[in-house]
Amino acid sequence: MTDFARLIRDIPDYPKPGIIFKDITPLLADPRAFGRACDAMAAPFKDDGVTHVVAIESRGFLFGAPIALTLGTGLVPMRKAGKLPHKTSGVSYELEYGTDRLEVHTDALDERSRVVLVDDVLATGGTAAAACSLIETLGASVVGCSFLLRLGFLNGLDRLANRRVASVIVVG
Repeated sequence: MTDFARLIRDIPDYPKPGIIFKDITPLLADPRAFGRACDAMAAPFKDDGVTHVVAIESRGFLFGAPIALTLGTGLVPMRKAGKLPHKTSGVSYELEYGTDRLEVHTDALDERSRVVLVDDVLATGGTAAAACSLIETLGASVVGCSFLLRLGFLNGLDRLANRRVASVIVVG
């Protein structure tokens, strides 16, 4: 198994003082490690009848597409406000360093959709919880959430307490 953690570097005080940003670009630059990371993120959900991977902008997109291909599902991009061209549904939420809004096309998912939510990092859980809520407002079921990295010391699992969560790397 690849030591994925060695390919994640800390960037202190980014995007603001006191935040330690987890830079995944070294992992992305290693094709073997990147492929194995995507496989590891998909593996827990391979037998769950998943129909769609919902990937959160922007770094979630990097993992969402290969995971969707691995699982043989459709890919649904969940974007920041105003970035999608068709009719959208959205949710505003707070994160560890501000507020944001996510949107998805209203026709991207329905009551037959079984979704795995994908993002790079689970920190406080605010983004993922908001994304799950948005998915469910469209009638879809969230099978689980898959992250490359979970920052355990930020207790993001608390906001996803009733959700199935898989993480390849856990820090703290």
